[in-house]
Amino acid sequence: MAETTRRKAADSIAAVDEVTGTVLPEPQADVVPFERADPQLAQQIERRISEIDIDDTQSIVTFGGAAQAELQQISQSMLADVRNKDVGPAGGALRQMVTTLRGFSVSELDMRGKRTLWERLMGRAAPLARLTARFEEVQGQIDKITGELLNHEHRLLKDIKSLDRLYDKTLAFYDELGLYIAAGEEKLRRLDATEIPEAEAHLAASPEQEGVMAAQILRDLRAARDDLERRVHDLRLTRQVTMQSLPSIRLVQENDKSLVMKINSTLVNTVPLWETQLAQAVTIQRGADAAEAVRGANDLTNDLLRANATNLRQANSAIRTEMERGVFDIDAVKTANAELIATIEDSLRIADEGRARRGAAEEDLVRMEAELKSALGAARSRGAGTGDDAATSAPAV
Repeated sequence: MAETTRRKAADSIAAVDEVTGTVLPEPQADVVPFERADPQLAQQIERRISEIDIDDTQSIVTFGGAAQAELQQISQSMLADVRNKDVGPAGGALRQMVTTLRGFSVSELDMRGKRTLWERLMGRAAPLARLTARFEEVQGQIDKITGELLNHEHRLLKDIKSLDRLYDKTLAFYDELGLYIAAGEEKLRRLDATEIPEAEAHLAASPEQEGVMAAQILRDLRAARDDLERRVHDLRLTRQVTMQSLPSIRLVQENDKSLVMKINSTLVNTVPLWETQLAQAVTIQRGADAAEAVRGANDLTNDLLRANATNLRQANSAIRTEMERGVFDIDAVKTANAELIATIEDSLRIADEGRARRGAAEEDLVRMEAELKSALGAARSRGAGTGDDAATSAPAV
């Protein structure tokens, strides 16, 4: 949350405490009659009785109407203020914030997951980078919503104060109606006890020629008395409706106060806590990455130590083995000696075989030479024969 928004949210706590700490007075249930009123209250009732002109019908019709004028002005002012508000309900902004926060999946806080081959090929960012980018995106949305919530909070605080004034004026109107009702009832009592009996007595004592006028005056007085009774009844109904409107105003106020407190708690507690948790998640992951790097370095060092020890042992074994060997291995000497003996034996055998073959070849040569000579001799003897034989015989060599 932006520092400016955080400061405004903190500053509004005093205003929230002020409106939530206001205790509204309770209305009086009963109308105090004139005969049981204290002198100050009796004086107020008497002043309202003086507003009634029994000979003026208009004064009876409008009796008690002036008390509602200021109440109507406050109500109309509040209605005009409501019409001037071109904003949505604060609850919608709260729901939007909850939706935004829920859209930030908890699984995104798990940094242990490794990128798959497909993610690496597609160039998808590492978990920490994705978390940071997602956090910045959601943070921007939260900052925007918190600004809207602050505006809603200020408007609700203004509405609550206006409702306080409306409640006070409605309660004053309710009490004022009680005074007018008490005044009307006292006037009715006086009419029934004094004025109407006097008019009846005057009619009875009037001469016949004046009787018509006296009778009309009595009828008018009784009609005005009935009109006043109906007006007092209407005032009683109005007072009852006004009494019902008081808890309605208080209920609306309580709802607005609850919403203001919820908004303020969200701005002062929830959003900073969420940001703290996210910051901790990023910090913890960075620490985990650092620990992973340190563990990798330690593992590499241990692997190098083990590998070097193994290589040293193998090299030492090979070197010491070669150092303890003679110039020639006895096995190699034995093998060379055996091969030498076999070579000599092979040479002798091959020489004997060659000698035997040469002897056999000499015998074959002698035999072939004798056979050749025999064949030549036969050829010469055939050369001394007939022509046919001579012609076919081979020439002498």
